[in-house]
Amino acid sequence: MAASMASTTLSARQSYAAPVPARARVAAATATRAPVRILAGESRVGKQPVKVPKGVTYTLKDNHLAVKGPKGSLEFQFPDTMVFTEDGDEIKLSKADESRTAREGHGLYRTLTNNMMVGVSTGFEKKLKLVGVGYKASMQGKDLNLALGYAHPVILSPPPGIDIACTSNTEITVSGYDKVEVGNFAAIIRSKRKPEPYKGKGVRYADEYVPIKEGKRK
Repeated sequence: MAASMASTTLSARQSYAAPVPARARVAAATATRAPVRILAGESRVGKQPVKVPKGVTYTLKDNHLAVKGPKGSLEFQFPDTMVFTEDGDEIKLSKADESRTAREGHGLYRTLTNNMMVGVSTGFEKKLKLVGVGYKASMQGKDLNLALGYAHPVILSPPPGIDIACTSNTEITVSGYDKVEVGNFAAIIRSKRKPEPYKGKGVRYADEYVPIKEGKRK
């Protein structure tokens, strides 16, 4: 009887298999699985043609685009991953290959091309407003004079191609044909007195929402 019990225990030990960790099972399944190739679809933004507005002329050679219009002129050197196709008053951008760089830049470079066309024809603008007692904005020639609660005024000179207008003592409009430069200069103005979180005082974009925190209670 003892011999039979020993043989039963031995057979049970031989048939017992230690549990395989979940991570090891996943790794084994992944190793045996065939690689899956994911084909990226066409960019919804990149596949849209760019319209050339009336009064705008452009030259395109070796992916170097130069645009000229009533507001000014812009130029940009696009990478070889983009292919330009001219079709009447439209420009279409397509990918030169299916590389990751080409896929990622398709929509971006189409947007840059459209911004160049819009910028030299109608331009861009960014509006800001001043919130706070005694905060004022005024023009000093072509420079912007800001009173932001400091012991001294803040005077900013716009770069070439940027125009500033003060529609009121607390409203500023930055305009220009280069969207990047307009946004950069508006950000510089805002940085001189960023909105504080308790009363919202400072310089903010006209469409900016500033969350107000609750102050400390006594």
